Amino acid sequence: MGTYRMCGCFTRKFKIIEAAPPPDVIAAFEKYAEGGPQMTAEQLHRFLVDVQGQGGAKVSDAEEILLQVLQKRHHMAKFRKHALTLDDFHHYLFSADLNPPIDNKVHHDMTAPLSHYFIYTGHNSYLTGNQLSSDCSDVPIIKALKRGVRVVELDLWPNSTKDDVDVLHGRTLTAPVELIKCLKSIKEHAFSASEYPVVITLEDHLTPKLQAKVAQMVTQTFGKMLFRPESECLKEFPAPEDLKYKILISTKPPKEYLEAQTNKDKEKEKDSDDDVWGKEPTELTAEQEDEKTDSDASDNNQDDEDSDAFEPEVDSSRAPGYKSLIAIPGGKITGRLKEALKVEPDKVRRLSLSEQALEKATVSYGTDLVRFTQKNFLRIYPKGTRFNSSNYKPQIGWMHGAQMIAFNMQGYGRSLWLMQGMFRANGGCGYVKKPDFLMNVDANSERAKLPVKKRLRVKVYMGDGWHLDFKHTHFDTYSPPDFYTKVGIAGVPDDEIMKKTKIKEDNWTPVWDEEFTFPLTVPELALLRVEVHEYDMSEKDDFAGQTCLPVSELKQGIRAVPLFDRKGEKLNSTRLLMRFDFV
Repeated sequence: MGTYRMCGCFTRKFKIIEAAPPPDVIAAFEKYAEGGPQMTAEQLHRFLVDVQGQGGAKVSDAEEILLQVLQKRHHMAKFRKHALTLDDFHHYLFSADLNPPIDNKVHHDMTAPLSHYFIYTGHNSYLTGNQLSSDCSDVPIIKALKRGVRVVELDLWPNSTKDDVDVLHGRTLTAPVELIKCLKSIKEHAFSASEYPVVITLEDHLTPKLQAKVAQMVTQTFGKMLFRPESECLKEFPAPEDLKYKILISTKPPKEYLEAQTNKDKEKEKDSDDDVWGKEPTELTAEQEDEKTDSDASDNNQDDEDSDAFEPEVDSSRAPGYKSLIAIPGGKITGRLKEALKVEPDKVRRLSLSEQALEKATVSYGTDLVRFTQKNFLRIYPKGTRFNSSNYKPQIGWMHGAQMIAFNMQGYGRSLWLMQGMFRANGGCGYVKKPDFLMNVDANSERAKLPVKKRLRVKVYMGDGWHLDFKHTHFDTYSPPDFYTKVGIAGVPDDEIMKKTKIKEDNWTPVWDEEFTFPLTVPELALLRVEVHEYDMSEKDDFAGQTCLPVSELKQGIRAVPLFDRKGEKLNSTRLLMRFDFV
């Protein structure tokens, strides 16, 4: 019962009523229970195969479901004959634990080279907040690893006395954290969410002496967990399956730390994009002009890859221990991008591009990007002026095979929701096998308009759980909430769309029972977006939960879909009942 105050002296009371099963659920129960009042394990098994698309299900699986539902709802003993009533059946379908929308087990082929996978990647993983003045800490690193992030970035700088190494965002007001503390936390938490390898990308600004100290720290901290390549140049990256519980280091070959920063003037004279793009004329949109200014500003911020373009190479033998740690060598772009994207037959490496450099590259070099990423790594990082730790649209990188789309995991927003959604795939292990079309040697990203390959039919039945996760006045002081659901697709441009249900007024357990169909040209890269909002006539609508799910992983049939908060934390009870079919 919820009590709402009206006009200061009057009150209204609303009783929270459990919604009845939707018509489709009732019809399914009647059909598979064969008109009887209860559904047996054999009948439930037929429903799992016919409606839920679980062709491999056995009667014993149905019996286990019956047992779990009846024990939870009725505390029934194991030796009794089991059968479900309509309410039991509805409870099962609406249970996110018993009837989730995607599998929680690793099921992709994990024996291909690392470059064949999208990898859950963090940017400036040590920052607790914004890029300019927040604290550096091992806490956000731990949080990211626990969520399945597999690539952690550390910026290495000499400490104030120049005899040890700190992690911080250089030339900002961020407070440092000791490197050794970060390394120890990575060792402790690296495999808490996934057994597959963790990559540490190092952006170092160190003297050879401190590089040697880093090598010693890394070696002593990780020991046998550390993967060391047998040769200086790998012809092909190993497979995730062969690197379980391993730590890989990715950085550029040792470079001299310029204490006097003699090239600082050169950095200001030359825009980093100009250095990458040489003399090629590029017609910039107004947005790109802004981004060009952004990249000028980022020079003062020493964004990781842009600053390296002006540091000279030195004799790498001056830090042999450090160099021997590098499993994924980072490369820098000098001159024309097309030359940098050439695939070398006897060498694999990693290149990095800013988000705006990637957007420009896709215009002229889309095919080159796809071909490069079939064997090598491409890392995309946020532009330097995202001071508030915001993020960008990841689909552009994924469409061109970029494995490491580096995100600010401490931020939140729709872009991060998409990233979290992509990596719910493959059991949340942090590695998602790239679609076959991106591994085709002749892949062409500048193709003509593609035909529709699949149509996803989505039905939004109802929602529940808000009254358990939120105070009764959270959405509206004077009455129960007025919920509606937005559902759509994020993916290639032709597939992207959002639709919404009608608003259900004054109801904590809204029933919409609305159906939508989404034509998909590239279902392999499509994400199903779901957001619930509470309508507010006088102010901005309130947020009431969200999720993103990889379309390629969706289970057919009627499913319980758990919702998450703005930061991607799962809400305890709030969920939707939905149905998915491919037609």
